[in-house]
Amino acid sequence: MHFALPPRKTSHPPPYARSARSSTARRKQLQIGALLVCAALIVFYLVIKSFSSPSNRVPPGTPEVVIVTVLDSDMTKDYTEKIEENRGYYATKHGYKVLFPNATDYDIGASPKSWSIIPAVRHAMTLYPHTSYFFLLSPQALIMNPSLSLINHIMDPKRLESLMLKDRAVVPPDSVIHTFSHLKGDRIDLVITQDGEGLCQDSFIIRRGEWAKFFLDSWFDPLYRSYNFQKAEGHALVYSILVSRDFIFYLQFLQEHIVQWHPTILTKLALIPQRLLNAYGLDIESRGGVEVMYKDHDFIVNLVGCAKDPIRSCAQEMESYYRQWKTAIGKDN
Repeated sequence: MHFALPPRKTSHPPPYARSARSSTARRKQLQIGALLVCAALIVFYLVIKSFSSPSNRVPPGTPEVVIVTVLDSDMTKDYTEKIEENRGYYATKHGYKVLFPNATDYDIGASPKSWSIIPAVRHAMTLYPHTSYFFLLSPQALIMNPSLSLINHIMDPKRLESLMLKDRAVVPPDSVIHTFSHLKGDRIDLVITQDGEGLCQDSFIIRRGEWAKFFLDSWFDPLYRSYNFQKAEGHALVYSILVSRDFIFYLQFLQEHIVQWHPTILTKLALIPQRLLNAYGLDIESRGGVEVMYKDHDFIVNLVGCAKDPIRSCAQEMESYYRQWKTAIGKDN
């Protein structure tokens, strides 16, 4: 019996071809999978960012500027109320905050009470950790032109760069240590003025950051406080800028001080014209004379030295400026 043979296999088999339906389904699965992976990565990034760096977020209502004025128990109630009223009006107008610590709030040992300005600013930084700028303002000063915001008037980087006194002797008139000439406004962390005798440490602006903490801690170093500087924290500020902390220096008559650049501090410091931040209410020839005296529409008037001069009265000297300020804000209102 003969059986039919199966058909012979061809030596050229047809190519394998996937059905159009299965190919489309596979593509959709891959697209959905890719979208899910991308969504998961985005959610993961947002969660990590929100929990890992909360300090970078500025909470709503954070003031851009905090004004710090250190009061003294020796001041009369009427005097302190006028100071608080003056700062409070300005802060409310621009959305700032104010802090009025007392000089006795801080442990400065046997050092003069004026040293308390340094821990006071550090205290403000602790209370307002997200605030950009801290403005230490002397209790012998009044804000005379409240229409000027601190940012537009001074701290805007382009504005600050145009105001900076470059290549200026830090200790006038002929110190070999000068401010840098190449600094940019957005790199400055400390803004201060200078009169004919030196740096005016009772009023300055400092920007929040690690450098600010380093600077204040260096300035408040017990080594500096232990020296009997003629002008307490004022002379210590000069030496903290000029003198390298790697050298020991002694204040002795007829002996030159060993000084060296301290770029860590000097590269962050800007001197600006005095009347922009610290015009004086009295003609003191050794400190600049008529050129640095207050004129109408200046930002600040400072009755410098009135608290330490036994023949002067801060309250009496301030009265005329206070009335002038009250008249000005009355017109604004």
